[in-house]
Amino acid sequence: MPIHGAAEAVHIGESELPFVDLGDGTLLQLLHVDLGAGLWVVRVRFPPARVIDRHHHTGSVFAVTFSGTWWYAEYPDSVNTTGSYLFEPAHSVHTLTVGDDGADVWFAINGANIGLADDGSITGVTDARSVLSSYVALCEAAGLDHSRILVLGRSD
Repeated sequence: MPIHGAAEAVHIGESELPFVDLGDGTLLQLLHVDLGAGLWVVRVRFPPARVIDRHHHTGSVFAVTFSGTWWYAEYPDSVNTTGSYLFEPAHSVHTLTVGDDGADVWFAINGANIGLADDGSITGVTDARSVLSSYVALCEAAGLDHSRILVLGRSD
């Protein structure tokens, strides 16, 4: 749903956008991308004991935990649980670790996610444009409707 100068609020119900499997049991629901600002808003359902490779973001990240537990391996005493809010400043290096109960988390991510190897070299880059492209491709491969994604900054 490309938006050009929206004049009213846009509502997207929980069931109006599908969750897609990223191939490892992690389920992703893309809610909103702003290609001009580099913002991507996702809901992620992580399977139990999932570990996301070490990375940092080029912009700030905001997270709200709907259920489950997760933390950054680098900060094991700061465990996110149901209802937790997390602010993450740009360039904070971390390894997302999920508890044995899995986790359901909403993220608003500004900029790119930069994957890092142990030696600090870059292993991958994910940003608003690439997450939109991947999500659309996964939806289409599964025959799922993705027309309700809120997309800003795209001309089509």
